[in-house]
Amino acid sequence: MNRDFNASYWQQRYQQNQTGWDVGSITPPLKQYFDQLENKALRILIPGCGNAYEAEYLHKNGFTEVYVADVAAEPLHNLLHRNPTFPESHLLHQDFFSLQGIYDLIVEQTFFCALDPTLRAAYARKCAELLQPNGTLMGLLFNTVFEKEGPPFGGTREEYVSYFASYFEFIHFETAYNSIPPRQGKELFIELKALKLES
Repeated sequence: MNRDFNASYWQQRYQQNQTGWDVGSITPPLKQYFDQLENKALRILIPGCGNAYEAEYLHKNGFTEVYVADVAAEPLHNLLHRNPTFPESHLLHQDFFSLQGIYDLIVEQTFFCALDPTLRAAYARKCAELLQPNGTLMGLLFNTVFEKEGPPFGGTREEYVSYFASYFEFIHFETAYNSIPPRQGKELFIELKALKLES
């Protein structure tokens, strides 16, 4: 890849409203998963969060340890504007690969597909590093190849398995049955349990 998808690139996308991935609300697969969670004190990280409708939903439903990270400031401001009671200290304006801390759950929603594909193996390892053993990486991955040059970047189930297999136990890794209509049949719902990393 010869383009630098850095903070200024993404900030410009938001300022110019070039956010075709943004559907304006939480999507059904994530909402259904969140609705069955009972522990409202789970430490949850949403990397590359964008406008973070998932964090908004969790916050409004009593989850107290929700953290969002993005290299662009604009979507973090948007989240806080919509939800003034969201803790500002939980807004992490930084690069995913520089994040520290340990989480119980990482939520993947259109971040993986925004990364340069050469970073996908590093993404899988970084998720494992940020999760406690048996912590969960959950979310959606595009199981399709896009006609236009990315981002978003597509891929295949087989490709994705190769990135995650060293770090996770696969609980669910199949086509989502409740995707929004434009993405029907093109998304994988994933639920992966972090293995203990070798030091």
